[in-house]
Amino acid sequence: MGHTLFSSEQGAVDRLIPRWIVLRALGLIYCSAFVSLLFQIRGLIGPLGILPAGRYLQAVSQSFSPLERVWFAPTLFWFASGSHMLIGICCAGLAASLLVTFNLWPRAMLLICFVCFLSFVSAAQDFSGYQSDGMLLEAGFLALFFAPPGLRPGLGSEHPPSRASLLLLQWEWFRIYFESGLVKLLSGDTQWRHLTAMDEYYQNGPLPTWIGWYVEQLPHWFHRATAFSTLALELAIVWMLFLPRRWRILCFFIVTPWQIGVIFTANYTFLNYLVLALGFLLLDDRFFSRWVDTGAKQPDEEPAPQGALAAFRIATVAVLLTLVGYVTTVEMISMVFGRLPLPMQPVTLLEPFRIANQYGLFAVMTRGRYEIEFQGSNDGQVWVPYPFRFKPQALNRAPGIYAPYQPRFEWNLWFASLGSWQQNPLVPRTEERLLTNDPDVLALFAGNPFSGAPPRQVRAVLWQYWFTSIPQKRASGDWWTRKLLGVYAPVLERDSEGKVTIVAMPDSLPPHD
Repeated sequence: MGHTLFSSEQGAVDRLIPRWIVLRALGLIYCSAFVSLLFQIRGLIGPLGILPAGRYLQAVSQSFSPLERVWFAPTLFWFASGSHMLIGICCAGLAASLLVTFNLWPRAMLLICFVCFLSFVSAAQDFSGYQSDGMLLEAGFLALFFAPPGLRPGLGSEHPPSRASLLLLQWEWFRIYFESGLVKLLSGDTQWRHLTAMDEYYQNGPLPTWIGWYVEQLPHWFHRATAFSTLALELAIVWMLFLPRRWRILCFFIVTPWQIGVIFTANYTFLNYLVLALGFLLLDDRFFSRWVDTGAKQPDEEPAPQGALAAFRIATVAVLLTLVGYVTTVEMISMVFGRLPLPMQPVTLLEPFRIANQYGLFAVMTRGRYEIEFQGSNDGQVWVPYPFRFKPQALNRAPGIYAPYQPRFEWNLWFASLGSWQQNPLVPRTEERLLTNDPDVLALFAGNPFSGAPPRQVRAVLWQYWFTSIPQKRASGDWWTRKLLGVYAPVLERDSEGKVTIVAMPDSLPPHD
């Protein structure tokens, strides 16, 4: 019986249509990730980018042996990390993701997607420290065993998904919710305990939406009910996954509208789309039978694997999926009980690949919205801001809906705004690049106010933003109001010899977290 758990030829024959949906959605999610990278990767980690991958990998190579460094940072950029290589990897991943979407050679294309995306994540430093990246890599890895073989497999009726890959994808879906609920309780954040966590959630997230502005205006009882519902969904409702079929279907119809609501009220890149897609694994073919006939039949008996090659393949799959299951279980248990006396070598083994992760979204809610703005000047008196593409800046510009597109630069600036410039070297590094009008970094902005020649000085200031109220918006037409808190990072200047010097140190800023 053991081989049927891991074999892709036997097992969960009632999930052909959900598998088809999930794999198509995964292709689209990978596609959005690679499109986002194509427009940003040179400015983020290119040779003249903010955090060059080549410089990072050189530092890694000085600290590890040749074999250890590849395991520490598993990336194709060890071969080359120039602009052409960066773009080439993104294009390869994008092409493969499109083929997955069209159900052409899904296993091979998912492998290319996984390797290309892992290559970026392993070399992008601060620009890949998001839980969403781990979620996609974990789902992408498991999908290698979930997808049917063949060039044009259709629904893959002859090759149903293995029970193990289905179980682990459902397990990932469950952990994303449940562990996020756990961290909310374990963090001790009073906003969750007092059910006030949603009162300013819609304005304080990384990239708000215009729909979120309207939801923010709703009365306190609504936000209190939403906070309670969030905890109830994450800690209780998702357990329906382990109940009989009718309960799983009910769970699907609860969590799906919830995810759609999150998508419209906040821009969390591809995160919610991935969780939304994995939710279809709560359903089965019988649910879709009125619309689609899979043509699949449950085999009367389970044939044994044929030959040594098949046995080796099943053994390999068994080891890999067992490792993922073990590590993810240990990680979840450790959230509550700390590190138990269990073997930790598998955790260390899989850590560089981000395929067995611990999740926990919004453990502590931010208490304010802060925005870093870069400004240039030729005289040290008149400062001109660099316009952003996505994040709030102009008071009268409505916040948009951009997800699943991920503007990683602006996303990171939101995290940086909650700390100090010493903790976020990308801010002074961006200032340095703006002093030379670096085209790759300038492409991360909506425009260049110093297109003729670079500014003499560059600085980063910190604002606090608030949504306007309904009366304020009616009177002014503004979506935002803001207050200048001070200079966030050192003011930099490039002298006549091209050397960057510090003109002034930043202000002592009020608490911003």
